[in-house]
Amino acid sequence: MTEDTIERPDLVARATPFLPPGSSIRYVFICQTAPSFWIFIVNYITFLTIFWIKFRCVVIADDGIYVLESSKLSGGSKPQSLIGTLPRKTKLGPVSGTWGQIELLGTRHWVHKRFHHIIDAADEEIAA
Repeated sequence: MTEDTIERPDLVARATPFLPPGSSIRYVFICQTAPSFWIFIVNYITFLTIFWIKFRCVVIADDGIYVLESSKLSGGSKPQSLIGTLPRKTKLGPVSGTWGQIELLGTRHWVHKRFHHIIDAADEEIAA
């Protein structure tokens, strides 16, 4: 783990217990999923549809991509369990727009634009 790749050391600290020992975290970001994009938008504006939305913390390590279930009230910043892994060579992007879409574990997730550069950097690493 290096300071130039980690922008959220708090997320790293909370996610580390769910990863295999010795995993070297490169990037971490938060995303959300919902049955419909409109439910997601309504929740973003009113917080009334929170029970339909799932929050994820995605950890990109040297040995894989780990998808963690996070608590709803934390907005994704407090992982609670590991729900799946992907090979490190998995390309996540490209992403664009205010809420970019990515596919994780067969489900569409929305990622806010403040995390898009993390996805781009992770994809560039596997392309090199």
